[in-house]
Order: sequence, then C-alpha cells, then structure tokens
Amino acid sequence: MQTAQRLELIERNTAEILGRDELPGLLESGLPLRHYIGFEISGKAHLGTGLMSMAKVRDLTAAGVRCSVLLADWHTWINDKLGGDRELIRRAASGYFAEALRASLRCVGADPGSVDFVLASDLYRENEAYWATVIDVSKNTTLARMQRSISILGRREGESVDFAKLIYPAMQAADIFTQGIHIAHAGLDQRKAHVIARDVALHIRINTLHAPDGTVVKPVAVHHPLLLGLRRPPVWPVPEGSARDVYAEMKMSKSDPHSAVFVHDSPDQIRDKLRRAFCPPDSVDFNPILDWVDQIVFRIAGGPWQVDRTPQNGGPVRFDSYDEVATAYAGGRLHPMDAKQALAARLIDLLEPARDHFAEPEHAAMLAELDAVA
Repeated sequence: MQTAQRLELIERNTAEILGRDELPGLLESGLPLRHYIGFEISGKAHLGTGLMSMAKVRDLTAAGVRCSVLLADWHTWINDKLGGDRELIRRAASGYFAEALRASLRCVGADPGSVDFVLASDLYRENEAYWATVIDVSKNTTLARMQRSISILGRREGESVDFAKLIYPAMQAADIFTQGIHIAHAGLDQRKAHVIARDVALHIRINTLHAPDGTVVKPVAVHHPLLLGLRRPPVWPVPEGSARDVYAEMKMSKSDPHSAVFVHDSPDQIRDKLRRAFCPPDSVDFNPILDWVDQIVFRIAGGPWQVDRTPQNGGPVRFDSYDEVATAYAGGRLHPMDAKQALAARLIDLLEPARDHFAEPEHAAMLAELDAVA
C-alpha cells in the first residue's frame, strides 16, 4: 500500500491529528508502527466507545498499523469507577469490556484477532521502568498543567480532587512511552493527555520513542470525534458563542443510559431510546439523530440511508450522502419521527454481531455482573 493510501485511511473520519506532518516520515521509515487506545472500565460500552473508536482502529489496521487496546484498570480505580473494587475492575476489564470491544470490531467489519488487548496491571508489572517513566513525565511538566488536565477524567477544571487524580495525566502519557506507541488514539476529550505526551517526548530520558536513525520522536495523536448524547442540551436554543461548551455537555455518557445506545442493546431498547431522543424539527445543529446519521450511517457504515415512509408521508426515500439528509431535514422534507425510525432500523442491523456475541452464555453472564453493580 502506498503512503498516500495509508495516510488516507489514518486520516479518515478524524476530528484532529496532532503531528499530521510527521506521519509521512513515520510511514516511510520502515518502522513497524504501533497504535494504542486506552479505556477506563467505567460501565457498559456505548456507540461512542464501541463503534466510533473501533471504526478508527479498523482504519489503522487496514493501514498496516499494529493496534492495541489498553484496559486501564489502574486509571479506573483512580477515577472512582465501579466502586473502586479493584478485583471487580480487573475482572470486568478482561471479561466484559474486552468482549464488548471485540464485538464492536465485528460490527464495523474488522477482525478482533488483529487487535491486542493489554491489561494495564500486566503492562506495569512486566515493565519495571513504567513508574520511573511516570516520574520522568511529571518532572517535565507542572502541577498547574496537571490540574488543567483533569478534564480527561470527566472532571471540571478547578474541581477539588484527591491527589491521585493529578497523577492520572502523567500515567496516560507514560502508557504511550512504555508501550512504544507511535500513534496514540482517543476521542477528542482526551486531547490534553496527548498534548502532554508530545510536549515531554523530546525531554524525557526513560522509554523514549526513536526513529530508525536513533532520533527521538514524538507520538502522533489521532482523535476521533465524539458522538452527541440523545438528551436535550442544557440550554435551548443554544446561545451564540457557547457551542463548544454545549457540545461537551451533550457528549454521550455511560452514566446516563437514556443518553446512549449500548452496543448490545436489544432492538426494542434501541427503538425506544431513539423515539425519546431530542430531535428538534428543522434544526440540524445540536441534533443527535442527525449527528448519528452523519457519523455512524455515512462515515462508519458507508451509506446509503433508506428511510421507509408510508405513501401518505411521501413514500420511501434514499439518501446517498449526509448533505442530502441535512438539506431535506432543514427544509422540512424529512420528519423527525421518520428519521428516528430509519436510524433505529439501521442501528439494529449494524449491531447484530454484538447482540449475537452477548447472547452467548459466558458473555451474557459478564454483562449481567456489570449490570448488577454499574
């Protein structure tokens, strides 16, 4: 595969790439490039965790990059998830969560066997320089920077937190260097951790990242966009100049089941959640239904999109691009309920491999255990 083709796959459906100009050199260097994305084990896997992230992993794998998922049990403990029960966190990480991501890879047409799954506890135990790398990263940044970076934990800047949470950003950067990662990947909400990693990369002395000629290099950071949750925004209409804050507030959340569709939800659950979803008539912006049509139906699944309407409502219509959908919706030619029903049908079909996966008794038991405590 030519460099231009590999670049196109890596860049596809991304919100941002930090170090984009460095990618051609890495691709042409002959290095076996390594990727990772890390996850807290904080609940069930929704479409943002499953489809958005694993679709990008699919693209990177197709571009010849070795991809891995870090099951971040230490980070989960630090961030007070799953009651801070470390045994439960480890069990859910290696069990339910890994299986949810494997199922998600099948949903986007990727081979789960092509992706490595690494438990953070195992990584740290097997790499004696890991904690020294955490200190090295910390010595090359500031307390103020760490305090500003706690948004990667889902915390507000300035929020009073225990000291362990201030170690979290340095650990996330150390995860990159300890694994020898050339392409760090996450949703856009993890940007601050990757900026720290890039900023310290040329200054740390432990687990540095090298080019074939021995030159120290920075990791490239690939960020996929975030999916909107299904809830109404906190303020509607959205005030001018506050779009960024509103998008952050509307992000899909595991802790709010009505804002999210989970990868193993039943057809009835999917229909019910989308039926109740915020979908303002004639408004394309801040509209989660249209956001999902854009990002999932067209960007991940690849379109087209069929909307089956009754003859009284205009009859069936096919859209070959998201621009066609947005134009029809803004012009009142696509009704919110028709959009919801058509999106639900497409999601039900797309998520069938995940439902089948969690219908197996062993995986169903993993989900039931998480349901009991989450």
